[in-house]
Amino acid sequence: MTSTVNLLSTSKCFGGLVKRYSHYSECCACEMKFHVFEPPAATSKPAVLLFLSGLTCNDENFITKAGAIEYAYKNNLFLVCPDTSPRGCKIEGEDDSWDFGTGAGFYVDATTEKWCKNYNMYSYISEELYNIVNKQFSVNVNKWSIFGHSMGGMGALVIALRNPGKYQSVSAFAPISNPVDCQWGLKNFSNYLGTDDKSKWEQYDPSILARNYKGSHIDILVDQGTEDNFLEEQLKPQTLQDACEANPQHLALSLRKQEGYNHNYFFISTFIKDHIEFHAQHLNQQ
Repeated sequence: MTSTVNLLSTSKCFGGLVKRYSHYSECCACEMKFHVFEPPAATSKPAVLLFLSGLTCNDENFITKAGAIEYAYKNNLFLVCPDTSPRGCKIEGEDDSWDFGTGAGFYVDATTEKWCKNYNMYSYISEELYNIVNKQFSVNVNKWSIFGHSMGGMGALVIALRNPGKYQSVSAFAPISNPVDCQWGLKNFSNYLGTDDKSKWEQYDPSILARNYKGSHIDILVDQGTEDNFLEEQLKPQTLQDACEANPQHLALSLRKQEGYNHNYFFISTFIKDHIEFHAQHLNQQ
């Protein structure tokens, strides 16, 4: 059963509408919020482009800061921007640090007792929200692509690689490419997934998934700033590139190193046009 969505706000933008919704999530056992951009009425139902935000963000950051709406409008794309985690679940420690808990769902389905009731962002994004959008809005249910930033870039890659054929393309800005081997990943995976079975961690590692991926071909675009403070210790894009190069029959990665850019929305807004047009090319193919 698809949950009822409640309209919170509406704003006109580029002739279309930016809307914010809330709904009760079965996956996360709490209220969740998301934004959409509905392009102006067209003769055909728009394809869907889903963006996953990074650490500390919510459903508002990308839709207001990235400059994406103009290009979604020009390419007749229905843009979806969900939150990054459950909120207000009253779990001890969920608000203690910026890189774990609230704002840091890491797009996993938690298995540890403390977190498994609420922290199920993988299923929320790939199943629950997917079904809500397809049923509640006038969109092309067969045309979806996905992208994200940092933690959300990791989530986008993981969801695309674990669901062959569901997304026409995937891209990322500065994704966490090898979370089993960085401090952000170690902190979140050990708490959400436990330490007894590290194979659970590998289900959410883009580089491991890419190396082993055998599904339908996927084109991947990644932009990485060379002045990103997190580049060497947390993001490790070279590991993803090596994995994709070892699997050329199934994956084609374009990793672009952008000189002088760091990890923020100035970086994202500079290259957002490229990413949306990349997805539009795949989504608008017959």
